[in-house]
Amino acid sequence: MIGVIDCGTGNLRSVQMGFARIGADARIISTPQEVADAPRLVLPGQGHFGSAMASLHERGLVGPIVQAIRSGRPFLGICLGLQLLFDVSYEDGRHTGLGVLPGKVVRFDFSGLPAGPRLAIPHMGWNQIAYDQPIPQLNGVPSGSYVYFVHSYYVVPMDDAVPTVVTDYGHPFVAAVARDNLLATQFHPEKSQAVGQRILENFVRM
Repeated sequence: MIGVIDCGTGNLRSVQMGFARIGADARIISTPQEVADAPRLVLPGQGHFGSAMASLHERGLVGPIVQAIRSGRPFLGICLGLQLLFDVSYEDGRHTGLGVLPGKVVRFDFSGLPAGPRLAIPHMGWNQIAYDQPIPQLNGVPSGSYVYFVHSYYVVPMDDAVPTVVTDYGHPFVAAVARDNLLATQFHPEKSQAVGQRILENFVRM
């Protein structure tokens, strides 16, 4: 069973349906005991970083999520679920995250780009990802594959030892991070067609 953690933001049903399409049993969960019991966990999300963290604290989920990751259980963060894993976000102020990964979350700023057509924020659409070291969770997903993004903020990791996947929107930025049992993506696997389906299948097989 895959526990899809409800952190008070959207995207729960689309993630659940993404797993259903590959025949996996994914259930929306929202209590500390459910997080503790789930053999695999997904932290999805679309929305405001501060609101999502407040919801996790209110539901008593912060400790169980961190413990689950440290225990070695397969864990997948998606979009806001990637950002929440970091130390701090500067979305409408300063908000403390889960602190699983060192780094920060910042907004796209294209003010320093040369004059010309301005890139839209949020970043929405298909971009190619690139990586140059083996990442088991991306087995069968070649560097150069296209995946789907919807976001205005991106992560800036501070640990060079953590393998990253990159893409480009105005400038290079981190599209995913991987470490042991953890994969977290800024893009949406559940909306990324065959490439995303392969990522979800890899996660189920972990």
